Amino acid sequence: MATTELQMSPQLEQIHGEIRDLFRALSNGFQRLDKMKDSNRQSKQLEELTGKMRECKRLIKEFDREIKDEESKNPPEVNKQLNDEKQSMIKELNSYVAMRKTYMNTLGNKKIELFDMGAGVSEPTADENVKMASSMSNQELVDHGMKTMDETDQAIERSKKVVEQTIEVGTQTAGTLKGQVS
Repeated sequence: MATTELQMSPQLEQIHGEIRDLFRALSNGFQRLDKMKDSNRQSKQLEELTGKMRECKRLIKEFDREIKDEESKNPPEVNKQLNDEKQSMIKELNSYVAMRKTYMNTLGNKKIELFDMGAGVSEPTADENVKMASSMSNQELVDHGMKTMDETDQAIERSKKVVEQTIEVGTQTAGTLKGQVS
């Protein structure tokens, strides 16, 4: 919130307070999500957070309608401050939406891995690999090695994307926090 106190009608103060409460709940919810290991619990937590984001969006729209209704009663600098606050809340909500997307992608990847592991296809043990390698021709060994390297490269690329998304969310969150402090 801005360093100067915003002049708001009781109705706007009520809506603003509800939005701030939801933002605190979202912040705490994402912190709890970080600590969860079980993907089913993470999914339920994400659903709950998504509901809070929807409610937040509805309240921001309501806040905007109230600003427009009261526009003629307020001096221009108050209207500007209220609109700035609305924009700040929109940015904060967008940062939570971006965090949700990142978690959804990560959670989706975990579920895919679980399905891959649960398909009944197990990786050969070290002894089986030695036996398998000894029965392969040099070309088969090279082909198998190339395939393994390609799979590793793909896994690295997926990891890079997750890192990029995480950095993006971190940057947005830092911007939101900086906006709240100033």
